[in-house]
Parts: sequence; C-alpha cells; structure tokens
Amino acid sequence: MRIPRSRTRLSSTLAAGAVVGALAASTLAGAAPVVAHSDGGHHEHSTRAGVDPAEEAALGREHAEEHAATRAGAEDLGTYPQATRTARLKMLTETQAETNKEYKASEFGAFKEYFDSPDFGVHIAQLPTGKVLLFSFERIETDPTKETAPTQIVGAANRGRAFLWDPAKGTGERAFKKVTPPAVTMPDSTGVSRPAPIFCAGHAFLPNGMLGVFGGNLGGNGGSGAKLSFVFDPWSETWAMNEDMSVGRWYPSVVTGPDGRMLIMSGQSELGWGTPTPIVERFPALRDPVPYRTTDVPRFQNVDRFRADAPYKLDYPHLFSLRDGKVYGLGRSHDQQWLFDPVKETRSDLAHRPDGVNRSYGSAVPLPGGFRGPDSVLVLGGDRTDPNTYQLAAGKWKTKEARAFGRTQDNTLLLPDGNLLTVNGSYDIRDYGNGLYNPNADLKYRHTELRDENGDWRLGPVQRLARGYHSNAVVLPDGRVMVTGDEAQQIANDRNIKDDLDGTIEMYEPSYLHNGARPALDSAPSRPLVFDQRFTVSSSTTDDVKRAVLLAPTTATHSVNTSQRHVELRIKRQGGGELELQAPPTAEAAPPGWYMLFLLNEEGVPSIAKWISLEPSGARS
Repeated sequence: MRIPRSRTRLSSTLAAGAVVGALAASTLAGAAPVVAHSDGGHHEHSTRAGVDPAEEAALGREHAEEHAATRAGAEDLGTYPQATRTARLKMLTETQAETNKEYKASEFGAFKEYFDSPDFGVHIAQLPTGKVLLFSFERIETDPTKETAPTQIVGAANRGRAFLWDPAKGTGERAFKKVTPPAVTMPDSTGVSRPAPIFCAGHAFLPNGMLGVFGGNLGGNGGSGAKLSFVFDPWSETWAMNEDMSVGRWYPSVVTGPDGRMLIMSGQSELGWGTPTPIVERFPALRDPVPYRTTDVPRFQNVDRFRADAPYKLDYPHLFSLRDGKVYGLGRSHDQQWLFDPVKETRSDLAHRPDGVNRSYGSAVPLPGGFRGPDSVLVLGGDRTDPNTYQLAAGKWKTKEARAFGRTQDNTLLLPDGNLLTVNGSYDIRDYGNGLYNPNADLKYRHTELRDENGDWRLGPVQRLARGYHSNAVVLPDGRVMVTGDEAQQIANDRNIKDDLDGTIEMYEPSYLHNGARPALDSAPSRPLVFDQRFTVSSSTTDDVKRAVLLAPTTATHSVNTSQRHVELRIKRQGGGELELQAPPTAEAAPPGWYMLFLLNEEGVPSIAKWISLEPSGARS
C-alpha cells in the first residue's frame, strides 16, 4: 500500500422555563464558533501543565498526556457532581412525561425511547445498510459548563472517534460498534499519531453509498482547519484515506451533484479562526472515475480545484443540488446567496435573503417537488428573534409561515409523507439564556414543531433534552426519527459520568406510526436502477398503496444537511401483489446514489423502507 504524497506518516491503525433576562442580548448577538469552542487555550495549558515528566520519559508524550487528561477529568467530577446530573435528568424525564400528556400520538407523534450511546453524535449519517454512523471527539472535560471539545488542543488529546449503531440490535452496548478513524500524524509539530480529528468536518454521500468526509480540527488558533479527506465504507464498515485537500477546512459544507461528484466549500483554513477559504474543491477529481459499485472504494484519490470560488464570510453554508442541476449555495450572511453551475464551473448571484441579517446555525430543507425533484428551498432557524421561514423558488425569496418562536441550532427533517419535523434548537450556540456553556437550557426549545402539507406549523411534544449546538437527527428506514447530539446537554444529564457512554439517543415516532397498519413493501430490486426505468416491487397490500416516494438518507452536522431529498414516483400499474413504479427521470431530479423507497397509504402511513440505488445508464461500463 503506497503512502499518500500528502501524508508524511500514517498509522494503520414552551414546556417550562424562560430565557434569563439578566444575560444581555449583546453578549449573544453574532456569537461565532470561536466562542463556542475556545476558552483562550485554557485546556491546552492545563493539559500540558498536568503532564508528569517521569511519565513522559517512561511512556512517551502521547501516553503521558492521556494520563494527565484522565487526572484532569477526575478533578472535573467534583465541580459538576453526579448528583446534579442525576437530578437534572430526573426533572427532564418528569416534565417531559407531564407535558406530553397533552399531545395525542395520533396527531402529534410521540417520544418512545431514551437510551445511552457511546458517542455525542456531533456528526451523523443514515447509512444504506440501515445502520447509523456517529462520530465526534474524545471529551477533554466532564464539566458541561466548560468546553468539552479539544478544539484548542495540539497533540494527542485532539482525536476523533466513531461508532455504528445498529437499530436491529436495539439498545445497549451490543448495539454499537466502534469504527475508529484511521490514525494520522497531524502537521502540528508534535509528531504524535492519533485517530484522525475529523470532528467539525463536512460530509456527503457518494453514489455507491459511501460517505465522503472532508476537513476537521487541526487544533489551536480558535479553530484551525485540517486538510483531511476520508471515505467511510458502510459495506465493509471501514475507513479509507485519500490525498489531502489543498487547504484546511474547519466547518466546511459538502454536496453531491447530478454527476455524482462532490463540491466542497467554505471552512476556516489551517491558519485558524477568521480565515475562511474561498477555494472550492471537487471529489472525486475529474480525472478519477465516480464510484458506483459498492466495491469501488476511493483510496489515495485527489480532489481538484473547481474554477469558481465561494468567498463565504461565515462557515457551513447550506448547499443543495436542485432539479435544474445547479448547486444553490445559501450562506448564513443574507447577502451571500449564490448559484453554482457544476458543468460550466461558474458562480452567479442569487437575490439576497429578505431577513437582512446574518443567521447562526439553523435549518434549510429542499421542499418536495413531486416527480421531478425539488426546485425550491425553505430556510428556517438560525435567528432566535425571527420565527419566519423563507422560501427561495425561481430565484426569488418569499417570507412564508412562521414557526411558534425563533430558534437556532435546530434540525428540520423531511418525513416520508413530505411533511417537515423540527427537533432540537436553542437560544444560541451555547448561550441558552443562562450563561456561556451553561447546561440549564431554556426548556421551551424541547418542543418539536410540525409543518403540514399546507405549510402550516404547530408545536408538538417535547423531547427529553433541550439539545442545541451539535444536535442532530435522522429519519430511519422504519419511519422513526433518531434524535441525538449536543455534548454539553448529554454530559450535564449523564446517568453515569464515569462510564464510557457519553451520549444519548431519543426515538420519536411521527403521528403516521399511530394511525393504523402500514402498507407492505415485501421486496424491491436489489440491482441498480437507471433513471426513468420502470421497475416492479411486491406488496401484499397493493390496493392500499396511494403513493410511492424516495427519501434520501441524510448526513448532518451543525444544522446543515445537504443530502435531504423527497421525490415522488409514478405508479404505472398496481394489483395482483405488485406495483410497477417509474424511477426519477434524470440525475437532476435525484442525484445518483442510494435511497429509501417507501409506499404510503391514503392516511400517509409509510411502509418499512427498502433500499434502492440509482445510477446513469452505462455508469459501470
């Protein structure tokens, strides 16, 4: 196995509560990730200061730093005791149960399970195997009022981690599998190998179902971008390393276009916070083939330079490939809304977003557009003072129906029936109305919100934790919604801070799972389908089926989810235990890749999904 040129060394391996008014709004306005992640280098100093010289001489710097971090963690237990965590979780459990008595499951859905996880879920991906990938970082603090991520750490403690959750195995440790990122030696002058620090990266799916992950944390300088490039293979459950990008990226966004290639934009460079890169890169590079087979694992492949730049002032822009084949780059700055042509490699201006402000992290969703795929995007969240939603269609913005209140850090998902669900959210990045990093969140943000087919919103039941910054959610193939993320809240409510289960997962069952029996989807083609192809699925309830839809699996972080997509399929024939369906007409309607196929009845109840893959004719020749 050859060593990548860019690597010098590689190891194999509104219930209750209100915002506290005493916290001045000016403290919160325009808060940047440097505030959320950094405390001026305190942790780097304290970790190095705690290193025992004798341990370093005997064990080496890496192990000595790990021991120092363990001692520091033990000291932290005294500053935020287990009794506080236990009491908080008890309160949240009781108030959730009491509040949700008012919400009928058949109208609003219901939260059903809450269980421990070995990861915070800062990053999440619903894989086409049915399993869910979660990855983040090894914590450096157990006190949730302090910075828990090693953003400012240079050295061994700046390390990533990853796990797979298998819903088929339920809950408990046996349901999780550790899939540690490859060990790398970062260009930080320490010479220390550690699992790649890919947290705060960007990611999207390749056509063969693999997840491309780009960027991460170099360490220090308020948040410095790593040049890392990886692919996670869900079929073998392993990672593959690729050549470095040309520039470091911390908080980049990634989107897959109709050609199956990814565009990688934005992110703070390796120089540190305040140096967002305008360079746009592409993976795979044009000289490399697009991987369609599940055995085509990109290894040591390059990115190449996209000819147009994307000079975003703020990181993690929302990127969407719509039915015209163009990539819509919707920046958090109201005046940085751009249209990218993946073929001509050009950038042009879109109209400014009408709110006239810079939004923090919030949702954006490509709205269902029928058989031809989405042609508009709804932007929502990211501004605690603004409950409005904003739709971009045909190059023009419209102010649409408002939610109950403004929130940031929310996650809004497309459901199989085409409706929207918002979970999570907060007052700001880590300022939940009660002080920097304080885990006592404003409890109103535990409310879900539901958008129906008319575009109207209504509040729904509350989740257990008020998950904000670094929260996440995905729709599972059985139609349930997995909710996780926000390491501060998870640590603040940890049932046992001394064990290795840092995170938690909560399961939400939308109302459609409480409105009668599902239609049956008994089988679907296992072979790849080409665009516009007719194909047959079997169902023992064909007479009950009214709709067939494709729902793209999602991968998300920091309220950014570039892979969401809902596409209706034409039903050409049904009866006799079979349905003949027609695949989306073009790659612009649905980029090549893996999708969850749902059948729905008249009440909008979905079947359990089957996985299908789409690719252009002749893609494997």
